[in-house]
Amino acid sequence: MNDILWTPDPARVAAAAMTRFRHLAEAKSGRELADYDALWQWSIDDREGFWSLLWDFCDVISSTPHDAVLENGDAMPGARWFPGARLNLAENLLRRRDACEGIVCWRENGTRSVLSFAELYDSVSALRAWLQARGVGEGDRVAGFLPNLPETIAAMLATASLGAVWSSCSPDFGTRGVLDRFGQIEPKALICADGYFYGGKTFDSRPRVAEILVELSSVVAVVVVPYVEEAPDLSSLRDAASWGEATADVPAGDIAFTQVAFDHPLFIMYSSGTTGAPKCIVHGHGGTLLQHLKEHRLHCDLQAGDRLFYFSTCGWMMWNWQVSGLAIGATLMLYEGNPAHPSPSILWDFCEQERISVFGTSAKYISAIEKAGVKPAQTHDLSRMRLLMSTGSPLAHESYDYVYRDIKQNVQLSSISGGTDIVSCFALGNPVLPVRKGEIQSRGLGMAVDVFGDDGKALPAGEKGELVCTRAFPSMPVGFWNDPDGAKYHAAYFDTFDNIWRHGDWSVVTETSGMVIYGRSDAVLNPGGVRIGTAEIYRQ
Repeated sequence: MNDILWTPDPARVAAAAMTRFRHLAEAKSGRELADYDALWQWSIDDREGFWSLLWDFCDVISSTPHDAVLENGDAMPGARWFPGARLNLAENLLRRRDACEGIVCWRENGTRSVLSFAELYDSVSALRAWLQARGVGEGDRVAGFLPNLPETIAAMLATASLGAVWSSCSPDFGTRGVLDRFGQIEPKALICADGYFYGGKTFDSRPRVAEILVELSSVVAVVVVPYVEEAPDLSSLRDAASWGEATADVPAGDIAFTQVAFDHPLFIMYSSGTTGAPKCIVHGHGGTLLQHLKEHRLHCDLQAGDRLFYFSTCGWMMWNWQVSGLAIGATLMLYEGNPAHPSPSILWDFCEQERISVFGTSAKYISAIEKAGVKPAQTHDLSRMRLLMSTGSPLAHESYDYVYRDIKQNVQLSSISGGTDIVSCFALGNPVLPVRKGEIQSRGLGMAVDVFGDDGKALPAGEKGELVCTRAFPSMPVGFWNDPDGAKYHAAYFDTFDNIWRHGDWSVVTETSGMVIYGRSDAVLNPGGVRIGTAEIYRQ
């Protein structure tokens, strides 16, 4: 279990933002924090000290300061973070307004598009004004039914800039799947595309959009991004304007970002159970921003000028996570379409030609390209890629071997684990620690992650049990939509252990303070009294 596959060189450790932050934490706390374990322990012992230092370290933009860091901090749920602060996530993400590449998008049909940081800012400003003129404002919902395009990011940021709430589904969802989600939140505006490409085929989204609009009487404005056609016929869609029409007029001057409370709703995301309608999970501006800044700046060592790619759709939380890289000044790299079309190595062509430095994907993708015989180490120049990330399911031991043998030897492989529920990670990579086969490198700073037995007591390192978080953290959901008494929210995470977040993952903290996730705990088998996780089953 302790096979070390990669170790950061001393110069990289010394230059890492994590190291600079550790020294600042030592000065703030008056404690010697000799290594990451000590820093992590301080971050959960002194949550107020940690999160306030992170706020300053990441230069969070807010129009009014916070009155306190944490109120009612022992309550889960019920803790309030940074009361009094007024801010806006979009303002924090749109810091850069220069002519450098802000978003680069490859599409599977072979086209490439670029938005500079300045062009992105102008697109957000124009769409914001268009939405505002149609009555969209603070607390209203805007739904996106879109491929992963630069326009999708601009639409989310325009929504957030108004204090409205963004919610999105990818265009491969069927009509009922979309209505099961958007029907619960009653959006005021719908932003969609005329269609999309996947696997070499063209799909027309307009018939489904027309069906969706029949059911969504709350929608008063529709914007259509022309993607598969240059000038699509929109006559079948009520109240529809093209993206070009909606963004034609860029207001003069700076965007007047609506200032909202730290816990003001930003995203509504969906987590479907085995029965019933999907849960509508509400995340706030401040918690999402601060958590993503922490993960990008410290755990990924992301810097301005980095080229950040995570293969995703806008229906997966990794899309929201990637977009926050704008706050660091990173360039967002998008691939829209089938990741194996027109060839199984297309994403590695993308990585090489666009000089991607941070490459993110799913464990299933890594397994699939291994089976397809893809060996980028032999065929591609990946010298710019320093970090390879994987999530979505546990990364198999064999996949660790494959990455270092056939993709790149000198790369930090970060398996990460968290989810839509927290729009972030409980355990993830770490630029100052070695990579061990089969392990996630570390628990996240400020995240009091532990492993409990069925009796609700912490287990020693090496023993498998339920992944829990024992103290409140900023990116906990604001709540669930249409859950006024909080009963659904409480039942989802707090019914098993009182005042403790039970995440539902079967896991272990290793002797070296890493983590292994074996799969969902409700999918664990129990033959002869021995619980076996899904990841272990698949390895047999």
